[in-house]
Amino acid sequence: MDESTARLLVVEDDPDMARLLRRGLIAEGYDVLSVDNGVDALITLRDNTVDALAVDVMLPGMSGFELCRRVRESGRTMPILLLTARDAVEDRVFGLDSGADDYLTKPFAFAELAARLRALLRRDASTKPTLRVGNLTIDSLEHKASVAGKQVAFSPREFSLVRLLAMHAGEMVTRNDILDDIWGGHEHIDQNVLDQYVSYVRRKLDAADTGIRIATVRGLGYRLEAVETPAGQTPANHSGHGGAAAPDAAGQDAPEHGEPAEPKR
Repeated sequence: MDESTARLLVVEDDPDMARLLRRGLIAEGYDVLSVDNGVDALITLRDNTVDALAVDVMLPGMSGFELCRRVRESGRTMPILLLTARDAVEDRVFGLDSGADDYLTKPFAFAELAARLRALLRRDASTKPTLRVGNLTIDSLEHKASVAGKQVAFSPREFSLVRLLAMHAGEMVTRNDILDDIWGGHEHIDQNVLDQYVSYVRRKLDAADTGIRIATVRGLGYRLEAVETPAGQTPANHSGHGGAAAPDAAGQDAPEHGEPAEPKR
């Protein structure tokens, strides 16, 4: 499985609902496993790596509540989203107390299900000490990044930028969100500083053969995504070795040495 692809386990005994969920989640880009009861769900978890679960409460034999409890007793911490037609407050409370992270009442719009799963996966990723995107491993505890065991030399702010984008790999992160997260605000900051940091990081990602790149969403923000190289072609080298320096998002070359000055407030 691609490291950037989340694997979901859907536990739903209604064949039509299970088929719709599976089809929709695959279309969203997930790797989807599907079973129709709690026992098979526990066996699947034993034999596979799963990033999140979507669990119907009204399952035959073992309820979704009981499945949540057993998953947590086994020490697994992946996000669990409960799906149910029971919308009483006490049912929601019982589900959350059983170990679920979120609760979605049927009938629901698939767009809301997808959004809740994305939020749960983002929250889960933010608490993990190690992230892997493409060939790059990011160790949040040691504040280091590496490819095949070889460290990539990011400055502290560059590392924070890479980690933030990796936590939302495949999704656009707005310029303001990046500045708020890394510099503590955006209202009085020269946004060209962000462009310069992105330029530096792009060169290092390319030079280290990380298999990922930072794409510009013009006027909005940036997105970390896999490098797509046509068959038989070698990726272009924008690292400054044997060629021109990579331009930043504003179309200007960043300095070859040193880092941009801190933004003025």
